[in-house]
Amino acid sequence: MANTDKIMSLREFTEWKSEFTGKVVATNGVFDLLHPGHMEYLEEASELGDALVIALNSDSSVKALKDPRRPIINEEDRAYMLASLDCVSKVVIFEDLEALNTLLEIKPHIYVKGGDYTIDTINQNERRALEERDIEIQILKFKAGFSTTLMIDKIIKAYG
Repeated sequence: MANTDKIMSLREFTEWKSEFTGKVVATNGVFDLLHPGHMEYLEEASELGDALVIALNSDSSVKALKDPRRPIINEEDRAYMLASLDCVSKVVIFEDLEALNTLLEIKPHIYVKGGDYTIDTINQNERRALEERDIEIQILKFKAGFSTTLMIDKIIKAYG
């Protein structure tokens, strides 16, 4: 488990960042069943700066936001899979239903969301708070045909 050092508490991350001098890019999400859309998005996001940090929804927040049967993969395993990607620098698991408090602690230079969002459909509380702090928001391109929900539906149809 060589990449577990990339998985940090928020406190550990802020300590790490206090000594990091590069540009930090942040994103957040569930990342339940990793697919090519996630991979392309994370690789593109990492190219925007010197370190990519993922604020990862905890299991309890996923259950509340998505479906009581989700996540399919628990938070420790999701964090490990993300940390195993070369393009990911750090993973921070957060418990809140919104990522706002975690993002404000991370203080990225750039915040990114996938192309299934627009500047008007992202969480507007997050948008206002980040813009007030001069944190750049970028919406990256969308890779059509991939989503965790579609994958789950396909598995259910195939294996009932």
